[in-house]
Amino acid sequence: MSSLALFLPSSSSSLLLTKQANPAKGRAAAVDRAFWQGGSLGCLTLMKMIGWRTYRRPDEKSGGHGVGWSPIIPYSFKVPGGWEEAPVSIADLGGTEIDLRFGNPKEGRLSVIVAPTRRFADDLDDATIEKIGSPEKVISAFGPEVIGENVEGKVLATATAEYSGRTYYQFELEPPHIFITATAAGNRLYLFSVTANGLQWKRHYKDLKQIAESFRVV
Repeated sequence: MSSLALFLPSSSSSLLLTKQANPAKGRAAAVDRAFWQGGSLGCLTLMKMIGWRTYRRPDEKSGGHGVGWSPIIPYSFKVPGGWEEAPVSIADLGGTEIDLRFGNPKEGRLSVIVAPTRRFADDLDDATIEKIGSPEKVISAFGPEVIGENVEGKVLATATAEYSGRTYYQFELEPPHIFITATAAGNRLYLFSVTANGLQWKRHYKDLKQIAESFRVV
């Protein structure tokens, strides 16, 4: 089977699009959910076949967030076709710590908040999410920065995942309908959120969850 890879450069994002010339029918239905979470080669190939794309934060992108900060360690995630980068404003919830926004008006939107670990500890220049705290502590302390209100009574599910030696806390909240993935690297805490309105959540729940679970600091 032949394949065609297309790289689409822009000033603020990198999207890698792969199109298979003759995709096998019915393969999507046969994929186990563990493949989606595990990021296997077969999974990534299939996601590209059905229109998913991988975003990786460009190394040259600015966003130091303060004097003396080291460059932001890049991150990546996957989105279905039709999701595009959106402008970031300091007036948005999360302010100057919002590093990226993406969205699709018919399916939902996402954002990446990159917060300094020195806000809550002085000795976390090589932070891990475990050093910052338990899942309960992290969502209680930082969930309000994502949704704009206290998260008490809103956390429906909590999970912990590990990829390439890095731990990720994963949360589902309601209301509002939102997935939050949290991890840490260098001197920063990463908060990746995927949200949608009620109708979008009902129609695209599985895709929104897969987007949230695809977040990696690389």
